[in-house]
Amino acid sequence: MQFTKPAFRVLGMAECFNKKLRKSILAAVSYRRDGIVDGVYLTWLTVGGLDATEKIVELVRNTGRQDINAVMLNGCIISWFNIVDIKTLYRELGIPVVCLSYEESSGLEKFLEKYFPGDEGRLKMYSNLGERRLVYISSSRSYVYARYEGIGEEDLRELLNAVTKHGKVPEPLRIAQSIARAIYLFLEENDPSFLQK
Repeated sequence: MQFTKPAFRVLGMAECFNKKLRKSILAAVSYRRDGIVDGVYLTWLTVGGLDATEKIVELVRNTGRQDINAVMLNGCIISWFNIVDIKTLYRELGIPVVCLSYEESSGLEKFLEKYFPGDEGRLKMYSNLGERRLVYISSSRSYVYARYEGIGEEDLRELLNAVTKHGKVPEPLRIAQSIARAIYLFLEENDPSFLQK
């Protein structure tokens, strides 16, 4: 993959939510390799639901763009255990999909069993994600945990080096997180009923 091309684009996605409310805000940012943001897109997810994969596919398609080279997410388990099926995302979108997390974890099975007792489908979705891989980002001298489809580990490292300027969080995810949080807090303060529908 040509991560060195200035116009190489990553669609970075991150969300903000409160588990006591029904909706979360998912923001997506089109981030060019040369640091230019040339698109911002929004959707909502169901907190504790299982619509993340469908909503992300819908969001990407609704952009109408053909120039997105990879999708990157702040985690595969978002909006209070709304699990993203990255294999389905890759199959539906036809571009590499990368999910990043930043902390060690012994797994989430016990939490799924506690909060969603008897939900075998959700447990299977989580199991199908597979193990996370520890990846070193030399550009910021940091490590992240990654799950990915449609891209090899060497290309993944090259991609992360291209879009990570400092710390662990790549720029498209950092910007998307800031936007999602700002919109969420604005709605929570001014129109909380929207988040409860």
